[in-house]
Amino acid sequence: MDEGREVWAPDPNDGYKLGRIKDIKSDAITVQPLNPNEKPIIAGYDQVFPCEEYRDKDVDDNCALMFLNEATLLNNLRLRYMKNAIYTYVANILIAINPYMELQKLYSKDTIKAYMGRSLGSMPPHVFAIADKGYRDMKVLKESQSIIVSGESGAGKTESTKYILKYLTECWGTHAGPIEQRIVESNPLLEAFGNAKTMRNNNSSRFGKFVEIHFDAKFQVCGGHISHYLLEKSRICVQNEEERNYHIFYRLCAGAPANLRQQLRLTSPDQFHYLRRGCTQYFCRKETEKSLNQNQKSQQFLKRGCLRDITIDDVSDFQLTDVAMTHMGITNEEKFSIYSIIAGVLHLGNITFEDPQDDTTGGCQVTSESTESLKLTSHLLGCDEEGLRESLVSRIMQTSHGTRRGSAIMVPLKMSEAQNARDALAKAVYARLFDYIVSRVNQSLPFTSSKSYIGVLDIAGFEYFQMNSFEQFCINYCNEKLQQFFNERILKEEQALYEKEGLKVKKIHYVDNQDCIDLIEGKGVGIFDILDEENKLPRPATEHFTAEVHKKNKDHYRLSIPRKSKLKMHREIRDDEGFLIRHFAGAVCYHTGQFIEKNNDALHTSLEVLVLKSKSQLLKQIFDTGDQQTTGQVQGKLNFISVGNKFRSQLSLLMEKLRSTGTSFIRCIKPNSKMIDHLFEGTQILTQLQCSGMPSVLDLMHQGFPSRTQFAELYAMYKHYMPPNIARLDPRLFCKALFKALGLNENDFKFGLTKVFFRPGKFAEFDQIMKSDPEHLALLIQKVQKWLLQMRWRKCQWCALSVIKLKNKIEYRKRFFTTIQSCIRTWRLKREYGPRIKCMTKIRLLHQQLEPMQRLAGQLKKDKEQAQAKVAALIGEMNVMIDKIQKTKHVSQSEIDRFYDNLMRMMDGTLLRLQEMVNEERVAEEQEKLRKIQDEMEKERKKKEEEERTRRAEEEKKRQEEEERRRKEEEKRKREEEERRQKAELEERRKKEEEMRKKMEEEEKVHAEVMKKQREIEEAARLLQQQRMEQERKDRELALRLAAEDQSLVEDPSRYDYSVSRRRTVHNKAPGQRILPLPSGNMNLFNSSPQLNSQMMIQQQSLPIYSQPPSAMTSPLTPGNDFAAFDPFGKQKFADLSKWQYAELRDTINTSCDVELLEACRQEFQRRLRVYNEWRMKNKKANDPFDHGAPESVMEMANQLNPFVAGKVTGAQVEEQRYFRIPFSRPVDPFQPNNVVTGWWLAHFDGKWIARQMEIYPNRPAVLLVAGVDDMKMCEMTLPQTGLTVKQNAEILEQEFEQEWNRNGGAAMLQVRRNQVSSKYLQMKLGVVRN
Repeated sequence: MDEGREVWAPDPNDGYKLGRIKDIKSDAITVQPLNPNEKPIIAGYDQVFPCEEYRDKDVDDNCALMFLNEATLLNNLRLRYMKNAIYTYVANILIAINPYMELQKLYSKDTIKAYMGRSLGSMPPHVFAIADKGYRDMKVLKESQSIIVSGESGAGKTESTKYILKYLTECWGTHAGPIEQRIVESNPLLEAFGNAKTMRNNNSSRFGKFVEIHFDAKFQVCGGHISHYLLEKSRICVQNEEERNYHIFYRLCAGAPANLRQQLRLTSPDQFHYLRRGCTQYFCRKETEKSLNQNQKSQQFLKRGCLRDITIDDVSDFQLTDVAMTHMGITNEEKFSIYSIIAGVLHLGNITFEDPQDDTTGGCQVTSESTESLKLTSHLLGCDEEGLRESLVSRIMQTSHGTRRGSAIMVPLKMSEAQNARDALAKAVYARLFDYIVSRVNQSLPFTSSKSYIGVLDIAGFEYFQMNSFEQFCINYCNEKLQQFFNERILKEEQALYEKEGLKVKKIHYVDNQDCIDLIEGKGVGIFDILDEENKLPRPATEHFTAEVHKKNKDHYRLSIPRKSKLKMHREIRDDEGFLIRHFAGAVCYHTGQFIEKNNDALHTSLEVLVLKSKSQLLKQIFDTGDQQTTGQVQGKLNFISVGNKFRSQLSLLMEKLRSTGTSFIRCIKPNSKMIDHLFEGTQILTQLQCSGMPSVLDLMHQGFPSRTQFAELYAMYKHYMPPNIARLDPRLFCKALFKALGLNENDFKFGLTKVFFRPGKFAEFDQIMKSDPEHLALLIQKVQKWLLQMRWRKCQWCALSVIKLKNKIEYRKRFFTTIQSCIRTWRLKREYGPRIKCMTKIRLLHQQLEPMQRLAGQLKKDKEQAQAKVAALIGEMNVMIDKIQKTKHVSQSEIDRFYDNLMRMMDGTLLRLQEMVNEERVAEEQEKLRKIQDEMEKERKKKEEEERTRRAEEEKKRQEEEERRRKEEEKRKREEEERRQKAELEERRKKEEEMRKKMEEEEKVHAEVMKKQREIEEAARLLQQQRMEQERKDRELALRLAAEDQSLVEDPSRYDYSVSRRRTVHNKAPGQRILPLPSGNMNLFNSSPQLNSQMMIQQQSLPIYSQPPSAMTSPLTPGNDFAAFDPFGKQKFADLSKWQYAELRDTINTSCDVELLEACRQEFQRRLRVYNEWRMKNKKANDPFDHGAPESVMEMANQLNPFVAGKVTGAQVEEQRYFRIPFSRPVDPFQPNNVVTGWWLAHFDGKWIARQMEIYPNRPAVLLVAGVDDMKMCEMTLPQTGLTVKQNAEILEQEFEQEWNRNGGAAMLQVRRNQVSSKYLQMKLGVVRN
């Protein structure tokens, strides 16, 4: 099928699998994998994509592929990843795949130098190239830049951020001295306090950061600033079994000197409550593992050994962290205070509580086993031991009398409340310490002389676990905002700019997640606001909060109850214990049990007072913020500081920064869930690509222009270097001259109204133009001046050559005009005077015959004068006849012949009379002589008669020839008149059809408007349904990944079975076939083609179609028992031809004699062909005009026609044979559109279906196609849909078409393929009989 082209079909394991098209239907394609032992795949049209011609060849920029789709993107990433090429471009977006191994020299100083100042695309893809592009954009555009590094946990965001900072500081920060070192070392320092091992990443950032590298007026690094967001405080107190707490805890235990560990009383991790519930193994190398003592190792470490990671070593990393703090200006005393606070947090976690046996107050007390921990904690934090004890087991409550405050009383805490208070203190201390570390880093990076900056955003990626709490909710909310920003910056704003500049780029649809953001942050009804209101209540309750969320957002598509989750364990959660949100990346079920607690960032008043009275100056400093709200007392309840509101404010400021800067994107991809190298899990990677919006970017880049600059900016950049003759140019004209001077291909850029745009992959040319150093600008001006001079000289040459050519043409035409005039005049004179001249020549020849008559008259002795008078009269008569022929204007040939015959009779009579007179005179004496004379005269007469007979025979022959010529001319004239009449009739019919069409359009204009609105509604509904089905797929992908991690069960084991929501199936599944779902966007595959849709509605109402192919029937004309059972009423019933295979339809068309079956099969055949060609057009090669089988003028006319008029077929069109001929032009090479070939396109329509098609080229053989054999290559539209019937001078006569067809070998081809043609007219013409 389609010459066995290879395509990518969806696969549940590899993402996409290579195969060949086996069958096509109106809503699905059957693909046979290349491995013949594998089962066929049935998938929807929008799930199958064409394959590259060289599928094993990889490219740096995915936009360089011929086919731009997610399947070719995935294959390109796979090929490159297996070659250790982890970076790939999609236009100006960098895709980075985590290699999980160290790649030699990929980030060396030599590599940094190689990328410095190089244009994007001139070097292999690299994170350094994006960093360099950001710097050059900042320098040229005088605008700060942002680089957004995104991806899920474990994708390599933190490492990418490190290398960006390394590149910027090493290239443009060497003069800054210690600032460069501090910027580089700030990242590992913050990683120590803010990163941890998770199940998906050994070095997962549990906070977000926006690192700003500031540059001065000379564009050199002058400082930096770090903004951090949403530290995961809950990790301090509890972790999952295979996860760890923050790195700094383990580094202190493993890498701190022995005396420091002794002072801080640090042992192995499993001795601390805040560490032992998770993983207690260290990250070590073989060398550092030997330096660990036995008392530093946990039981888990002794049993399993150490953890391995190429970037983490807890022993050596402690020294790096300690040195980094020194470089940040932190003194040894301050470092000891920091370590003391960290150790104090660990010991604080070891304090446990119990209910006293004889206490009736309902409170609790510190256990005796925890006394030592309490003592150590109070010592390390500088707090009073008894004060700490009291603050942990009780809280202060102040009574009130009206508006006056009363006395403060101590309220005992229950054991669970005391544990919560302990954990709250630990989280507060660590979080404030982390804020302090960030502030000290910022203090060491002053940027007072900053003029612009490059910001690098590294924030936690989209998160989903079995248990998702408030931290995951905030992180995913942030990712929703970032995804929306990506959509706005790359898709929405880009398309709006194209439309504004008049580039006519096709609109790309994408999923707008604004409704999800509104659900979270909406005023009054948003989850954040509902949570804050719940926190303010005297007795906040999780159940009440969850119920309010469901109540205020009832029927919101993005919000649902946990029972709707795909994961079975989530369906066990009660409705008031959680909610499910459908995020852009998939549905996540949140447990709301700790939402209220985690949203409050305040401590009990007693604990706040305790830490503010601490002997540790550092602890007092990090808590003494100067905010009276944090130290004030509120009657009867805990102070409330909303974490969610604070995070929203921070995120709002971040989005403002991002919107005010230029933006570059790096999409980090996690190749597998096992975190090992060279393992490419296609389905997981494909999900990440889809969630990051890459398919939409590919659709846009297929026809988009990612780089641009204004004409005025380019002009202003070069203005100071322009000579006066160039400075007068208009900016737009100057840009055109500049591009021509550089030799840029016209297909690589496009002019808008105010800007010039560049195609993907053309950044090198763009950067060459945008370089702003004076030498480069002056050089370009010289090129422009040289090009202008060359163009003007070429114009002069062209004008001179044109004048010379015109002169020669005039002389040539003048010479041949004279020759033509001479020939025409000669022909006219010959036609007019030829017969006269011939007659006069004959008469003058008769003068020679008068001499014997004169001699006879001279011999007479009697009546001599009378005889001479007769001869003279005969001479006079000849002269009179000659004069008459000469002077008469219009003398016919018959008159001339009559004159000549009369003259001959007169001569004969005169001669006879003279002879008689001579005989009478000389009878006696000259009898003998007279006899001789008579004999001679008789001979002469016979001779003359013979000559006359010969002359008359020749004249008769010429007359007959002339009559034959006149007859042929008359027949030719009549034939031409007949052809003119037929063409006039064709034109008249065309005009009538045009009038009928206009009349029908007027009649159905109102109906068309109604249908247009209906189609818009249906299209909106289709897009919404498609988005929801896509969301359903993402939800399922997410559930499957969670199930794979935790061995949980998903509702349905089939990854692609969405039958519940999609409400559709694929019929006639063959044994062993895999059926993949047809996406909701294909619920009506013809919505994208209203013209076809309307025709289908008409056809489907009147078509008898069959449920079985002909091979299953006894005979279409004489049904057997099986068919009789199918047709109990003796009539054919309406059934479904979609069950038939494509080949069966084609064979039925070629062989059946059943008129109704034939028409039904042809319409089903054309439906499939039309949908398949729409799929081909959608997935055409980049920059390649799609071959519809008809010229572009026909397609344009078809698009302009009213679909309701084009879809209607009159009865006269059914059996009518019509022929058309139109010119066409198409590029010889898709990459050289200016190199076009022209020719003629001829088509023969048998009724409304095309029967024959022919393309005639000037210098190569014609292309002949016949329906039934070459359907894939022929025009798939019906005659009314093509608009040919209303196209002026397009229709031709049958004999004209047949003449061209036979001249190009069509008759012989038809004889060879006579048994395959599907046109009934051609079958009758060829004498083919169908049984």
